[in-house]
Amino acid sequence: MSGFKKAIVVANGTPQMGQAVRNVLEHAADALVICADGGAEVALKMGLYPHIVVGDMDSVDPNTLDTLEVAGAELLRFPPDKDETDLELALLEAAERGATDIFILAAMGARIDHTLSNLYLLTLPALQNCIVYLVDDNQSVWVVQPGTHPLRGAIGDTVSLIPFQGDAQGITTHGLQYPLSDETLYLGPARGVSNVIISPEASVTFKSGTLLIIHTMGHA
Repeated sequence: MSGFKKAIVVANGTPQMGQAVRNVLEHAADALVICADGGAEVALKMGLYPHIVVGDMDSVDPNTLDTLEVAGAELLRFPPDKDETDLELALLEAAERGATDIFILAAMGARIDHTLSNLYLLTLPALQNCIVYLVDDNQSVWVVQPGTHPLRGAIGDTVSLIPFQGDAQGITTHGLQYPLSDETLYLGPARGVSNVIISPEASVTFKSGTLLIIHTMGHA
């Protein structure tokens, strides 16, 4: 199954059903839905129909798999002893199928190791031509490379700019309450956290490094 430009990838976590998640679900009709193993159960609970289920299938009820397969879902089975997580495999599958806008749901939770590794999956080389959003509750998280990037949201929304994988240099912002002008955000200090959108034309431009952008709807 290919031809979709948008994919929703569902992990095996516990989603917080805020407005950001609901916005993704409201536009799911034109998206390829790929589930990472037990994410198939999560997707069904959210009202999503899985087109593809990827993983070693150790976290999903066999009866659920049988029902999905009969209904036409594609099951891609992998051995338990593998280097990639099921979510990583699902993201690679989304890119392979041609998706350029990918929304990850249910990837945040109580496991700090899983949450961190899921954030770093946003930097996979195979996803370099995609925009990948990790969405939970009222928040969307994505990684950007040097250039100019719009910060879409309502006035009063919270935006954090966090250097990822090293310092981010030459940062200039527009439409934020606490501006940056050709400045550096250093890896470690929390200077870029909790800025506020004050203009519908808000944006960030930077020259080198990698930025993690976290957009929270409303006042965080």
